Amino acid sequence: PEGSKPNRDTALYYLYRGQEVESVNDRAGSTKSENPYKFEISLRAEDDKTLKKVRKAMNKTSMLSYLLYEDGKITIDEITPKDRFGILYDNNTVHTSASVGKSLVSYVTGHAICKGYINGIDHRLNDWPLLENTLFYDQKLINLLNMATGHQKYADFNLKTDKYHKNANSNTVEFHLKKGVFKNSKKAKSKYQYTNFLSNLLINYVWFKSEGKFQDLLDEIFVEKAKIENDAWFLKMNDRTIKMNNRNNSILKEYEVKDEDGPLRYSFRASRYDYLRIAKAMLDDWQNDTCVGKYLKTIRELRIPKNHKWKDEKTHDLNSKSYAGKFHTNYSGMKKRNVMGMSGFGGQSIMIDFDRGRINVINSIHTDYNWRKTAHSVIQKGK
Repeated sequence: PEGSKPNRDTALYYLYRGQEVESVNDRAGSTKSENPYKFEISLRAEDDKTLKKVRKAMNKTSMLSYLLYEDGKITIDEITPKDRFGILYDNNTVHTSASVGKSLVSYVTGHAICKGYINGIDHRLNDWPLLENTLFYDQKLINLLNMATGHQKYADFNLKTDKYHKNANSNTVEFHLKKGVFKNSKKAKSKYQYTNFLSNLLINYVWFKSEGKFQDLLDEIFVEKAKIENDAWFLKMNDRTIKMNNRNNSILKEYEVKDEDGPLRYSFRASRYDYLRIAKAMLDDWQNDTCVGKYLKTIRELRIPKNHKWKDEKTHDLNSKSYAGKFHTNYSGMKKRNVMGMSGFGGQSIMIDFDRGRINVINSIHTDYNWRKTAHSVIQKGK
């Protein structure tokens, strides 16, 4: 649980549990670039206050990796020691992104728009047969991006059902739309309601619209643009995982999984430097005002309030007050700045300051480190 404080052995166990590498049939992604991007490095002095905070977190919490990129260079580069979690984690370890992957789905969507596969963020979803007789049919793409499709009757974070697994990642998009909670669903008022399902729906819609060129789209992003050093991929359901996840499914315990039925998940895996490479690609797009950069600027402009009734500025998700196309925005003290963040279960965090060219990337097993001091403050103040 996120509110717990696991000891080292417990955290190590969960890191081990999460390191099963999927076969090529269980994923959709890209193989490493033949010419990976090489970062310039100019590390901060040993007495730097932020560096001291990060090193303390590395030795006392579940933090695995911390990277700070500013002025075109890596200035802090810290990884868990061998005697803590280093026996299972190194520079080439492929680690989960958790819900950071939702933001990567948005980035892939921006590329699909720029390739002409989708008309734009106002494109109406009336061209995919799976969406017929559901609340998603004929909605604008921006509603999916902003988690505002009027789905709150059927899902909050998880699905509202007792007939099968509440986690949307346990079944295909086709199952949820044609047999599950969204069958014959009706749209309510559009407002922000964070949920896992919409990101799975979106990445499978991009697959559908790319008309057989989805792999080319991923390679353009991760191999040609980000120039990743290790393989990186989105997870993909198959017959085995469906059967495993649906032991208590009263509707359908197992079924054949087809690509056209939406088996892709937002869950993404990459190595520590590759997460920074991908974030840098976003920064480059923004600063160079590319087509995808314009997409990022547009979703930033069309952000909507989260309308949280509680206040908690110490955690990533709750500190930000707005949501912009699957990115968190409007952080405390930075509401007028172009800062966009990605956040995932277990303390995965990426923040990009598009104005000042600053990025920090944190991989972790758990949220027991001080995000406000090690991430937010560094982006806000540079220290």
